[in-house]
Amino acid sequence: MKNNIDRILSRSVSKLIGGEGFRKKLETSPEKVVIKYGVDPTKPDLHLGHAVCLRKLREFQNLGCKIVFLIGDFTAMLGDPSGKDKTRPMIKGEEIGRNVDSYLKQIPKILVTKESEIKDKKIGGFEIVFNFDWYESIHDMVVSDFLEKTKSFITKRSQLIKRRNEIIGGVKIMDGQKVELKTVTMVNLFRTLSKITHGDLFARKTFRNRVNSQQEIFMHELLYPVLQGIDSLIIGQIFGSCDLEIGGTDQLVNMKIGQKIQRTSLPPQKEQAVMAIEILEGTDGKEKMSKSLNNYIGITSDSDSPADVFGKTMRIPDELVPRWVELCTDLDEVEFTNRLETENPRDLKIELARELVKIYHGKAAADQAEEEFTRLFAADSKNGRPDEIPEIQIEEGSWGIIELLNSAKLVTSKSDARRLIEGGGVRVNDQKVEKIDANFEVGKSELILQIG
Repeated sequence: MKNNIDRILSRSVSKLIGGEGFRKKLETSPEKVVIKYGVDPTKPDLHLGHAVCLRKLREFQNLGCKIVFLIGDFTAMLGDPSGKDKTRPMIKGEEIGRNVDSYLKQIPKILVTKESEIKDKKIGGFEIVFNFDWYESIHDMVVSDFLEKTKSFITKRSQLIKRRNEIIGGVKIMDGQKVELKTVTMVNLFRTLSKITHGDLFARKTFRNRVNSQQEIFMHELLYPVLQGIDSLIIGQIFGSCDLEIGGTDQLVNMKIGQKIQRTSLPPQKEQAVMAIEILEGTDGKEKMSKSLNNYIGITSDSDSPADVFGKTMRIPDELVPRWVELCTDLDEVEFTNRLETENPRDLKIELARELVKIYHGKAAADQAEEEFTRLFAADSKNGRPDEIPEIQIEEGSWGIIELLNSAKLVTSKSDARRLIEGGGVRVNDQKVEKIDANFEVGKSELILQIG
């Protein structure tokens, strides 16, 4: 038990703040531990980057802890300023509704959500809550253009609550009937704000950078970390405690503000421990995994097929293999680090790719994806080509290889193309492309492009 807890509290964890009391409760009464994880539904699909935190939640759930999955349907309208050098555009309520529906379908890929399954597996409970429930009461003073953005979402909330109840197996607490919902009043909001300082907010590097570069910061952005902290307070009031909040390292300031809000509330609430999880780099090996950067791998077949998951994984930089092993799987990252010094990185990536497909699509899909990849790319012969190759038509003339790859949508960016070429991962008509400025004539004959 002790070794398992040590592993859970360290693997993929960047920082654990206030963990001593939390650990004691975890060891003695895990069934009483309440863990919060919040996500704003600003995009429709979950990917491997989200899954790093979700897999950590599943580890705690296996210990017997209650997982409270908070969907920030209200805060999504404001936009989390974390890591952004400019103001996020406000998202419309209709889009939020679609994204929430998508999240509700995908959460069970990793977490056990149905009450009947939780009892069978003898693991911790699971709840889904929406922070719109406790912020809606102050809409009477919201300006009309913002209120307009919420109307389409309000009409869809009953459908989303029904969907949530289907996922977790029956009517749960946040349907507005089983418990008296906590709400945030203007009086208490301003009392909370009186406890938050300029220094608390500007501990966020993003805010400091924007001030130094004379970029504007709007008040709703400054308020966002406070609202996230209030979410922890409300969850503590509903469930009896909020013992731990999990988030990426970019959420560290927000989560620490949550600690202060709990500590200074009336009556004071025992403050949560804060666990900052390492952020997964995307397939480009540079930026945070993100749909907007097109460097992501989805966890459902609607987003990425098993073949897509396998192929995209094979494109990550060699040096990232141990890190992806640590953050995305249960495999031994130390073993992979050592093997990377003596073995072909391609073989290690095949093992990683196979494991990822197995986790989200099953062993049979992993077998098929590996077989298909091997058939296409394992040999240098022309027999390695698939029976059907997608075709594109582009303007005749002389084309640089980078522009060709972009036009064929085989790369996410020009830098991605350069990295693949320099790594020997691009072929034209079965010949490896050696130079990033290589040119090819389009129109005289067919060209077959291969990457990987």
